[in-house]
Amino acid sequence: METMTEEEAYVLDEYYTKNPPKVDPTKARIRIPMVRVDGVTAEYLSEKARAAHKTPGDIIGEMVQKELAAAV
Repeated sequence: METMTEEEAYVLDEYYTKNPPKVDPTKARIRIPMVRVDGVTAEYLSEKARAAHKTPGDIIGEMVQKELAAAV
């Protein structure tokens, strides 16, 4: 993973401080309480999500759906 320089971080901080992103509450996703996972699991989910161009939450959702379908 690339890291940014102090100067890049400062520029981004200044930009977003002066231009906060506009948030549309009607498009907010439902928030679910966070679940703690071990480092290996977190890395696995992150890599799988990155490869599929999805979020780790999407990957977890798909895994749960498969488990539920298999249980029927």
